[in-house]
Amino acid sequence: MKSSPAGEPQARGAGYPSPSIRSQCRPAFAAIGVLLALLSGAPALAEESAAIEWSVPARLVEKSLLLGTGIAEGVLAVVGERGHILISNDAGATWRQAKVPTRSTLTGAWFHDKQRGWAVGHDSVIVRTTDGGTTWERVHWAPEDESPFLDVLFVDEKRGYAIGAYGAFFTTDDGGTSWNAGQVSEEDDAHLNQIAISASGKLYIAAEAGALYRSDDGGTTWLRLEAPYDGSFFGVLPLEGEAVLVFGLRGHMLRSEDSGATWTAVDTGTVAMLNAGVRLVDGTIVVVGLGGTVLVSRDAGRTFENHPQPNRAGIQAV
Repeated sequence: MKSSPAGEPQARGAGYPSPSIRSQCRPAFAAIGVLLALLSGAPALAEESAAIEWSVPARLVEKSLLLGTGIAEGVLAVVGERGHILISNDAGATWRQAKVPTRSTLTGAWFHDKQRGWAVGHDSVIVRTTDGGTTWERVHWAPEDESPFLDVLFVDEKRGYAIGAYGAFFTTDDGGTSWNAGQVSEEDDAHLNQIAISASGKLYIAAEAGALYRSDDGGTTWLRLEAPYDGSFFGVLPLEGEAVLVFGLRGHMLRSEDSGATWTAVDTGTVAMLNAGVRLVDGTIVVVGLGGTVLVSRDAGRTFENHPQPNRAGIQAV
């Protein structure tokens, strides 16, 4: 399991070695792949890699590891281990498990409207629905990359982004039918943990080792933002105007009033890992994390109160 600079485990991408270790292992992985192809026959290997394993209905699926959420126009989706996707159309009162063409752990989801949604996860898998989560199709899968996608975002029904471990950055302009590999940074291949968009159209990415990025041109180019913290960030939350929050390891949270040009530390009163945040319609901000942490702000993210949940269960998404 990869550890952060502060010694805590990474979320969602756990189990994947650091970029430096992975680069050292690539030649060995390549040699093993060639040997297997020679022994078993390349056509057979290719055929096997294209096979689809469907998620299995589970009686206690609501108790399984759930890692990401998507919401739009009354449709709620929750995704997690073994390709599980749960759909609700009644504000979470009841849930149904969807049949999904993967058993890979799913880590993130995005719904553009009540019909179109996408989910991403391990083995570089991307699945898509066009009927509100009733049926799903696999549109991307690359287990040979040994890299998970960790988040997905669509700015409209056609243009979207999938990000993940080792600097993975993919774009689509056809609703997810095809995906093109891109690059956020030429200097490193840090894990990219979450992507978000501001009301003005700026894209933000929260990454490991203190890395934060902003794009002002729809993801074509990226600027690395200087942050006064070198631990991993797992969440980024654009607010009103040019304000933005980022948060991550050991309860660290930073707030910027100028799109990330300068930062101010926010006292969260916790050392729990912070994983995700949301701004409600009335302006209330909620940030969640491990140990049942639920931080609430009613002053645009300048101060927070902690309302820890009694069961102390870690909260990955909100």
